[in-house]
Amino acid sequence: MTQRTRTIRNAAIVGVSTALLGITAPVTATASATAGPSKPLTWTGCEGGGTVDPRQQCATLQVPMDYADPAGPLIDIAVSRIPAENPDARRGALFLIAGGPGGSSLNDPSKKGQKLPQEVRDTHDLIGFAPRGLAPSTAVDCGLEYGDLATSKLRPWPAPDGSVDGNMVTARRMADACARGGGELMRHLSTANEARDIDRLRAALGERKISAWGVSYGTYVSAVYAQLFPHRTDRIVLDSLDNPDPTRVNRAWLAAHEQGVEDVFPHFAAWASQPGNPDRIAREAADVRPMFLRLAARLDREPIPWPGANPEELNGNVLRQTMLDSFASPSRYPTLAKLMVAARQGTVPPAPAGPPEAVLQNVTAVGAGVLCNDVAWPKSAAVYQKDVTVSRAKYPLTAGMPRNAMLCAAWPYPPREAPVRITDRGPSNILLVQNERDVNTPLSGALQMREALGRRAVMVTVDSTGHDAYLAEGNACGDRTVSRFLATGERPGADTYCG
Repeated sequence: MTQRTRTIRNAAIVGVSTALLGITAPVTATASATAGPSKPLTWTGCEGGGTVDPRQQCATLQVPMDYADPAGPLIDIAVSRIPAENPDARRGALFLIAGGPGGSSLNDPSKKGQKLPQEVRDTHDLIGFAPRGLAPSTAVDCGLEYGDLATSKLRPWPAPDGSVDGNMVTARRMADACARGGGELMRHLSTANEARDIDRLRAALGERKISAWGVSYGTYVSAVYAQLFPHRTDRIVLDSLDNPDPTRVNRAWLAAHEQGVEDVFPHFAAWASQPGNPDRIAREAADVRPMFLRLAARLDREPIPWPGANPEELNGNVLRQTMLDSFASPSRYPTLAKLMVAARQGTVPPAPAGPPEAVLQNVTAVGAGVLCNDVAWPKSAAVYQKDVTVSRAKYPLTAGMPRNAMLCAAWPYPPREAPVRITDRGPSNILLVQNERDVNTPLSGALQMREALGRRAVMVTVDSTGHDAYLAEGNACGDRTVSRFLATGERPGADTYCG
């Protein structure tokens, strides 16, 4: 597999989702299930040529597919590292834990890890990995229809009239495909198992404790790890926080888009109406919201053909999905503005490029397995229809999508264990960092993680817009605070605001 393919995979994000507590009796896999022997890793060079730092090393770790059956089949986890740059000052290993589910940090030691301050790179091995199910680890694939890989299909946008019937049909078709094509590994993809894999990796590295920088969904993975293995944690940074509500888990993340879009839209509107902006679409910020709503409604009624895109038309939900994608960073605002300008003129820009289908199939399958195995979703269309109707009235920009049914509504497998409840029990060694305006992990959900962790954590709220806070949005105060903690262990004495 080429480095280019891996890079595209890392950028391909499958939509986050939702879940309601309806749990069968948990399996016996616990934190202690990871205590089996771990062979030392054999490090070699990595694929990728000039796009990978020549210092980056790669290895493969074998872990149980089913931690309730540790003597059963094993799967591979692909691992990478760049050793600490000052061996004499080395403190330990810093795990870079990607978002998703379906994201990989395998090449992060060569990429985002190099943004870390020198004193952190001097003292820590930078560790990346491809989570279970994601190539080049032992991989899963649902074999979905090409049309079902469209982002506007993976996110459950209702029909223009608000009906969820089509979403339920799509959920059944996609869940059936995953059941047929995903194999036994599909049933063992979960956040708790990823945390157990991380602890096996810790042991294989010979580390008594590990530090971590988890981003987006990686904050939930890191929090679950810190809950299952609290005394194996050193310095933990959770960046762009998921709501850890154990009754909903992923359903809460999907629902958060309602408020996330509302938080970011005024910032976009101010930018889109600014004099001198080459992508200006309105004279006043107050005009942008009604313009968007009118345009989306028109495209619901009269889609514009879009050859080469998936789907091959620009409809209202494709516009709404473009909004969601563009709000992840102000640098993406022009994409939405240009699409709005073209659509108002009855045209479309060139079809957007996407990752290779094989990559998207793999990423989507991993996301589906984790989202649907972590917690049970309602099965009744009536539940979703009620919630969507309420959401559409209160949050018209997102048209009910955040409370709708993903493929988990038809998932054939009950969860194998209850979601991990995040609590304040454990060492006080966690620093939270969160942008005020984040479409994917909004501040409202981040505050739920803050409350759950209690005395274990201190939170830094940053006056920035976008998804990802640390070393991403240029807020010197926030970056300095997190860097100091990773380098020295020093945290603010109390929750802090960085303006």
